[in-house]
Amino acid sequence: MTPPASPRRIGIRGMGSYLPRHLRTNEEVASQTGVSSEWIRERTGVRSRHVAAPDEAASDLAACAVRAAATAAGLDAADISLLICATSTPDELGPSTACRIQALLKAEHAVALDVSAACSGWLFAVKVARDWLQADPTPRYAAVVGVEAYSKFLDPTDRATSALFADGAAAAILGPTTPETGFQDFSFGSDGTLADHVLIPAGGSRNPATTATLADKRHCIQMDGRAVSHFISATFPRLVNEALTRNNLHLSDLDCIIAHQPNPVLLHRLGQQLGLATSTLVIVGDEVGNIGAASAPYALTTAAARRTLHPGARVLITVFGAGMTWGSSLLTWSGAPAVRIAPTPIAHFGHERNLA
Repeated sequence: MTPPASPRRIGIRGMGSYLPRHLRTNEEVASQTGVSSEWIRERTGVRSRHVAAPDEAASDLAACAVRAAATAAGLDAADISLLICATSTPDELGPSTACRIQALLKAEHAVALDVSAACSGWLFAVKVARDWLQADPTPRYAAVVGVEAYSKFLDPTDRATSALFADGAAAAILGPTTPETGFQDFSFGSDGTLADHVLIPAGGSRNPATTATLADKRHCIQMDGRAVSHFISATFPRLVNEALTRNNLHLSDLDCIIAHQPNPVLLHRLGQQLGLATSTLVIVGDEVGNIGAASAPYALTTAAARRTLHPGARVLITVFGAGMTWGSSLLTWSGAPAVRIAPTPIAHFGHERNLA
């Protein structure tokens, strides 16, 4: 009897990212929160954050990132058969933001849907896309994009959130790869009893919008920074160690670790505690802040664009976020190209400025 064929491997064919043009500097955040710019830099490590324009929604940022990823993969929007968006800041409560992205891209052959798992959402969406493509016998392609427009939901006077959260999008084109490359060993979890650690309290069916909810700023992100920090400090090392144990690997076997980027100072500290080489753990939050579901794919896009990943590189992706949610996956890198789009930034003060 012939044994059943192994599922075909699905990996990344192209990566892309997009950052909006406007910048919100530490000096501006400091002036509105009552702290100094040095305080922000020392405690968060964030130097600047990109902010969507008043007429830019999450779908606009995401469409640019998907176009960039498709260009990197040598594809057109018409080649995309599945489009999944991961976001906590949708264009509206309904329909899905993925449908808005589909319309912007004119990806008429795509099935479009959202996945909601906060900052973990992109990897959750990758698992959905990987399984979807493995079950399809034809060589089709999926676009998986993480995007946030957090600036639309921030209280600029709240230092706990205003100093960290920002806007941006990053996407991957998934498709068949060689048997030696692609995604494997996914692991996920969640603990809904911790959902109040970070959330937007009003605007949904539990607390619909009212004059009172608007006055109380309950449509803005609220976060218990200490509780979230404790959660990350416990979760990130556990995800790394469990993935290594499951796959009989050592830290030295990993070429790259891609993590959600909640706070660069915290991430640096946890990396040092794990004994990670500086070159192994990719940290980009200092450049862009916490861009939620876009953080991990933005870090991966950056690593690919900087050519720090070689074909066959073993990458561990770890994510964690509100809900609380978490997940990890091993990825053997295919050598896929990446395209990053970052228009010449304009600081909110009106000065032209280039990122360092």
